[in-house]
Amino acid sequence: MEFNFFHKYINILFVIFSINLVSCDEKSTEQKEVNWSKEKSIELNKVITLEEKIDIKLYLERHKKWKMVETGSGLQYFIYDHGDGDSVKTGMTVQLKHKVFTLDDKLCYETEEDEVLEVKIDHSEVETGLQEGLKKMCLGDKAKIIIPSHLAHGLTGDFNKIPPLTPIVVEVELVEILK
Repeated sequence: MEFNFFHKYINILFVIFSINLVSCDEKSTEQKEVNWSKEKSIELNKVITLEEKIDIKLYLERHKKWKMVETGSGLQYFIYDHGDGDSVKTGMTVQLKHKVFTLDDKLCYETEEDEVLEVKIDHSEVETGLQEGLKKMCLGDKAKIIIPSHLAHGLTGDFNKIPPLTPIVVEVELVEILK
């Protein structure tokens, strides 16, 4: 008897859901005016950028020893251990070890002890900000790079561990330049 009642209840819910689905479908054919403009997009982008700058500034308050250099794109980097090798340039292939964190110090990704990440500078699918930061480095350098979301994973995040509109912090060691 319980099964019968449950079965009837599910059927009733299905009918109600179907009716709502059909009625919503009929309403969706009506054209709705979108009240959005290029100016509103620009303003929203300014707000998001300002909020990220504040979040990054607060993060750096907890890391006062880092001597960050900011680029025109908003990327910030600090080379804390200088190597003595060649400088990285566009077109080079480099191998690196790295850890990727969010601003709340949550570890998202890291290379394993026995592996490296290979990146062809400006011709790879890694974050634009990481590539920009790598071009500030020389072989053997170790750096901390703060990448705003527009140079990292943007509006969508990475669909895995990095949420949308999230700046990231990358600790990177440049271990090889393959040229």
